[in-house]
Amino acid sequence: MKKFRVIFMGTPEFAVPCLEALHRECEVIGVITQPDKPRGRGQKLMPSPVKAWAVEHGLDVYQPEKIKTEEFTAKLEDLKPDLMVVVAFGQILSQRILDIPAYGCINVHASLLPRYRGAAPMQWCVINGEEKTGVTTMFMDAGLDTGDMLLKKELPIGPDMTLEEVHDSLMAMGAGVLMDTIEELSNGTLVRTPQTGESNYAPMLTKETGHIDWSKSAQEIHNLVRGLNSWPGAFTEMNAKKYKIWMTKRTGQKTSAAPGTIVKADKKEGLWVAAGDELLQITELQAPGKKKMRAADYLNGHGIDLPAAFV
Repeated sequence: MKKFRVIFMGTPEFAVPCLEALHRECEVIGVITQPDKPRGRGQKLMPSPVKAWAVEHGLDVYQPEKIKTEEFTAKLEDLKPDLMVVVAFGQILSQRILDIPAYGCINVHASLLPRYRGAAPMQWCVINGEEKTGVTTMFMDAGLDTGDMLLKKELPIGPDMTLEEVHDSLMAMGAGVLMDTIEELSNGTLVRTPQTGESNYAPMLTKETGHIDWSKSAQEIHNLVRGLNSWPGAFTEMNAKKYKIWMTKRTGQKTSAAPGTIVKADKKEGLWVAAGDELLQITELQAPGKKKMRAADYLNGHGIDLPAAFV
């Protein structure tokens, strides 16, 4: 395989295995990532996972506030890369930047394009109850995830699979698909396929995305909970206090109780709540001011007086 001179652009943990694979097989001449951000109670400036890995391995790191400035674009041109690889970077590239590398810009996208373009494809696949997702590599163009597709690999999504499980599976999968793509690019067998067909936009998540509507079906709420179980978390309220719901389980038991009604508060089985026309079991939650815990453990320490309801 040709030892491409590569500029890598990425920020979160999801991008790190791709950078690691590139570092083994290519010459990574620069790593572009988002500026350090304050985190934790002390709001100490912390590097992105990509920066932390790159620094540890002696790679040159650049952290532009805005990548499309004249000054930074000229810097990228001076580096003269053969190829750019972008994995969850977090900024839009200009056409001038896309035109810099001789072999183009390859993006590793966490969905089966053309479905789920946008910022949060993994989350929305789970929230919408999709039965499969995957990784797609594509040549980038000026649109939002609209470039020609290259290689794909599928991942089945089980009925109780959480976002964390999907994320970790796709993170590992992405590096393999990327290196297969670069190998085919190197030997001249890489095929470009224009995107056609139905596409969904996967917008950025907000904290309000997680607000549970108990009038929806148990399946829809279960999907919301497992799709947001990393961040921001699904939530509901009782007596003007917010409860985060981290894990649920379908029961299949029908109910005529009003949506949100807590039908059972069991110290072994947790909370059973009316959702649509079915009882949904809450197995893990986080009460105000408390840590995440099993619902049964919470009830053993606090209890909930019935009748009660979530809103």
